[in-house]
Amino acid sequence: VQLQASGGGLVQAGGSLRLSCAASGRTFSNDVMGWFRQAPGKQREFVAAISWSGSLTYYADSVKGRFTISRDNAKNTLYLQMNSLKPEDTAVYYCNSYRAGTYVWGQGTQVTVSS
Repeated sequence: VQLQASGGGLVQAGGSLRLSCAASGRTFSNDVMGWFRQAPGKQREFVAAISWSGSLTYYADSVKGRFTISRDNAKNTLYLQMNSLKPEDTAVYYCNSYRAGTYVWGQGTQVTVSS
């Protein structure tokens, strides 16, 4: 069971990136899935989450209106579209899944936003 995040990189402030999280080992279509991030010297924080069907989404106030979480259960893949990026969005971004009391974490992808 594995989550593989990708799509991070270096972007200027105001730019966009799209993160992907590919799940393998089993189907994740019944899992709640989400994105977290951890900036240097800070604790890991919640960014966004999505219900198993994709009908419900939740966002941290700091990214609301700029980030969009989505999923394609047929492809077992989670996405995070990030627009209007700010330097304070710089962090390692992690995807995770939750089902029946069990969390699975991906390895993280670095996002760096230059001013």
